[in-house]
Amino acid sequence: MPTYGAHAFVWIGDWNSETGRTAIESAARAGVDLLEIPLLRPDRFDAPLTKQQLVDNGLRAVCSLVLPEHAHMPARPQEAVDFLKIAVDKVAELGSDFLSGVLFANLGTMSGLPPTQQERDTCARALREIVTYARERGITIGLEPVNRYETYMYNTVKDVLGLIDAIDMDDVYVHADTYHMNIEEAGFQQAIEAAGPRLGYIHLSESDRGVPGQGNVHWDDLFAGLAAINYRGPLVLESFAAINPDLAAATRMWRMPPYTSDELARKGLEFLRGKAAQYDLQ
Repeated sequence: MPTYGAHAFVWIGDWNSETGRTAIESAARAGVDLLEIPLLRPDRFDAPLTKQQLVDNGLRAVCSLVLPEHAHMPARPQEAVDFLKIAVDKVAELGSDFLSGVLFANLGTMSGLPPTQQERDTCARALREIVTYARERGITIGLEPVNRYETYMYNTVKDVLGLIDAIDMDDVYVHADTYHMNIEEAGFQQAIEAAGPRLGYIHLSESDRGVPGQGNVHWDDLFAGLAAINYRGPLVLESFAAINPDLAAATRMWRMPPYTSDELARKGLEFLRGKAAQYDLQ
């Protein structure tokens, strides 16, 4: 039986004690197994309160983030490491065991040039320190490639596989995202199969970040790839019914969607469950 998850941005645009409760209760009503919590401001995150709210609603959680502008890793690796260590500590305090996302860059920060080898070496060194720090606290790290309009650093599954090779530690995983794959990959199935056992997490999002099954993502190719690699990680709905102010400029989310959060969750999860059953994901 697959594990189904949903990102908090399905229901809320920003995480705090009150909106977090809304997201948790909404996710529980939607029938998912886990909620992805955005740790965009880890120093303000109330981990004990959130942990209790999750327990009260029978949910597990994973955490994700992107680096803030002042901690863009290629340019400011120490600031990035310091920021990520705070985040890892919060994940541990929450009782979760997974932190993922764009842990190597600030979305929207561009150099105007392709990434240099020095920038990529800097990211590998900094992330090696974070993976070690996380491992000591029982936390696994995932790395998410995102499209060229949001970062110049790591855009494809192949890019992140190269980063994982450079980190040279066995508990780092690819975090794929169908929205970004639709822009950057030549095909969904071949990218998933290239990741193979190193695929640990996946965002299932439509080409317009809307309801899965109502856009241009090649879902049959994607699920064929997941079946081919015997994927056993979470299947996580990441579509936006709310706009986060920290990410609006980078993600170009300028207008509210034409559906409610609950419609997005219901229709999206129904579609994804149908595809998982069709391709016999266990």
